[in-house]
Amino acid sequence: MPGGGTAKREFIKHVGAVLTVPLDDQGRVGLIRQFRVPAKEVLWELPAGLRDVEGEDLELAARRELAEEADLHAAELVKLGEFYSTPGISSEVIHYYLATGLTPVPEADLHQRTDEETHIELAWWDLDKALTAVAEGEIRNGVCALALTLTKLHLDRA
Repeated sequence: MPGGGTAKREFIKHVGAVLTVPLDDQGRVGLIRQFRVPAKEVLWELPAGLRDVEGEDLELAARRELAEEADLHAAELVKLGEFYSTPGISSEVIHYYLATGLTPVPEADLHQRTDEETHIELAWWDLDKALTAVAEGEIRNGVCALALTLTKLHLDRA
């Protein structure tokens, strides 16, 4: 502990994760609806997932998740940042990317979804509408809320 003391803590050692914010040519963000077992509800989220192996290349992982969950390829990825998701209980760091130059994954290469991914739906939202949905509680996934905010900050600086 800081200052030299010790403390007993239980926490989850996590391999890390990536998230992409798909942004189309009209400036809309691609949000997915996915059932989450711990929340026991369908949530609005962004394409995201675990690094498959420790040390997996972050951009490759981000591209893989975008293809698997949104059926999209991105010509360009821009890193928006990296943040701890819940540092009081987990070492998970999520790496956030903005994905542009989007094209559909060819049908022959589509990922076969299973379990909670089976019924993923993709919907295109105006970014300001999505941020309003965060403020009004319609979007309740904190990781998604941060990603939308980072996207807005990035676009406002551009």
